[in-house]
Amino acid sequence: MTSIVKSPYTDEQVVAWLRGLLAIAWADGNFDPQEQEIIAALTHELTIDSDLASFEKITPQELASVFKDNAVAAENFLRTAVMVAIADGTYSSVEDEIIHQFCQALGLQETALVALRQTLCDVPTDADTTTLPTDEQPQIDVLHPVRDWLDGLDIHDPKVARFLCKMIPPQCPFERDVTLFGKKIVHIPPLCKLNPLYEQLVGLRFRALSYLADECHEDVTEYC
Repeated sequence: MTSIVKSPYTDEQVVAWLRGLLAIAWADGNFDPQEQEIIAALTHELTIDSDLASFEKITPQELASVFKDNAVAAENFLRTAVMVAIADGTYSSVEDEIIHQFCQALGLQETALVALRQTLCDVPTDADTTTLPTDEQPQIDVLHPVRDWLDGLDIHDPKVARFLCKMIPPQCPFERDVTLFGKKIVHIPPLCKLNPLYEQLVGLRFRALSYLADECHEDVTEYC
């Protein structure tokens, strides 16, 4: 059973939200199949024309004008933008730059983004990076601000909840059995668990499932 819950977001905000996510997905010039699947799922949930080519990338100024009166929606958009950026397992400088521009235009704090930059996959060799802790130094969790920030995603909208459930798979897609002549010879563990934000993403998925099941009374078996 699908519930009828009024979204707290306007149609204008929804379209701007989608265009912003497309800007992140296209940031590296490679709109890969996984990103296409994520955005297609979102367009379906939002009942918007699924022709991705018809959506132009939004500018930071346009985004800010749409979300100027809703700081909560603006920050929730930014959280989902980060999740789209790291959906392929890497966080690149070009993705970071666009999210940085969005963040500035929306007037949001960049504390979580500063921490997330520790995971950049293409930092120049001469870049100034944070010194990694040694055995003699305290073990500092540099991604703690990111984890807290993602945990703060306000799930009060069924479309956002369904998007999270579809974007974050129930198990790592890299976990599989390797068979030879019909016999399993090796099991590859879920490499996603090596991602420092893996538990945060799984936690968000669980919260989204709980919201759909408990608050919206929806059948969530299709996401399990």
